Amino acid sequence: MSPTHRLVILRHAKSSWSTGVLDHKRPLNERGLRDGVAAGQWLAGNIGEIDHVLCSDATRTQLTWERIQLGGATAKGSSFHNDIYENQVSEFEHLITGLPEEVRTALLIGHWPGVEELANHFGIRDSHPGWNQMDEKFPTSAIAVLEFHVPWSEIVENSAELKDFVIPRG
Repeated sequence: MSPTHRLVILRHAKSSWSTGVLDHKRPLNERGLRDGVAAGQWLAGNIGEIDHVLCSDATRTQLTWERIQLGGATAKGSSFHNDIYENQVSEFEHLITGLPEEVRTALLIGHWPGVEELANHFGIRDSHPGWNQMDEKFPTSAIAVLEFHVPWSEIVENSAELKDFVIPRG
């Protein structure tokens, strides 16, 4: 059975702690700049065109999205949301369940621990080795791919299959 929808969850690339700016404004560091491009290359080669990007409005997530595009990933649309910034899943899950049905593949770019919580919230635990990797760590630039067989509006806890978990590095 082919999936109805695919949610790609990405933790922002590595950010800089040495800039002296407020957390919300922290940019990417050199590794983050490289890893963002590597994430874009992986997405372009393995996911294809994304219908919509849901991105935190923090500087480091927006810069991650820019680097992903430099790596070759494309999207038909994107939106930026403060709800994703340092919040629990309950604060931003409505962004996912409210997606229009024509969105087949959505990419959410967020922060830890929200991205890990999101994968655990929607995903059904099975023997996929990605679950063990996530339990160990959901590092910067990590990508979890979930597939659903229901409309966005009907997505509930434990309703998705984990298809992939990767950590692209540049």
